[in-house]
Amino acid sequence: MDPNLRFWRTEGQSFFQRFLLWVDVLDPLLLLKSSDEIRRTRLLLQNSEKTLSEPIQNDQTKQAFLLSLSSVHPDTDKIIPVLFRPPAFLPISLPLEYSLQQKQIFCGLGAITYAACIGALPLVFMNRYTLKSSLTQLVIRKLLPAPLFGLMSAFTVAVVRSPEFENGIEVMDSNGKVVGVSQKAGEKAVKETALSRAVLFGTTFFLPAVLTYFVERAKFAKTPHALASVRMLVMTSVLAGMLPVSLSMFPQCGVIKRADLEPEILSSTEETELFYNRGI
Repeated sequence: MDPNLRFWRTEGQSFFQRFLLWVDVLDPLLLLKSSDEIRRTRLLLQNSEKTLSEPIQNDQTKQAFLLSLSSVHPDTDKIIPVLFRPPAFLPISLPLEYSLQQKQIFCGLGAITYAACIGALPLVFMNRYTLKSSLTQLVIRKLLPAPLFGLMSAFTVAVVRSPEFENGIEVMDSNGKVVGVSQKAGEKAVKETALSRAVLFGTTFFLPAVLTYFVERAKFAKTPHALASVRMLVMTSVLAGMLPVSLSMFPQCGVIKRADLEPEILSSTEETELFYNRGI
């Protein structure tokens, strides 16, 4: 089994354990590590005889695993490009989230283009039927976009990872031996990831909109510049807090019952539980 998955399997059994690990893995300073340093760390972990049968006590070993978790794809054993590594998620997502809050515009191609059409529907509906009351505007402009954005985020994950529905993903026994490729495991992995992404972006879109609405009503921010600063602070705080929460909702080293797998895999092993990489 890949060192990253072995680590998650041992150290990430509970939500709280996973949350604390993700807080460390999402450290932006890990983006500054060179490829040579990542390769040396990875080689050290691969050659290590440690079985991870008990929690890690050595801080140096833990730091090596954190660098591996933040920089190496467990399925391909290749270094992830900097912009696609977990620590880069917050710096990249925050400007996009802020622009969506400000302009209500979904930018991009493919699934995100579809999201643009869906996201524009509330405003089109409001303008078409001249719904101008303050309550209607609050619901359509502030509250409704949040669940829509969450649904579209989940939809985007499903589209991007659709090959896992069709082709399946590898499942392993407790020793890390691949026993087959399962569409059912792929479906479970994608559904879990899509749900976590919907919670992340839906909450990050909803809470700042509601909080800034009450700030406006209470007139705590006296000028538009002050209100924009408050909105940015709230949004940054919510996104920074929700990111490790959403990533911790499900185990990174997923577990699926043998009875839930395809017949051809059932004949390949007698173990009652098999493991797979859920992905992010």
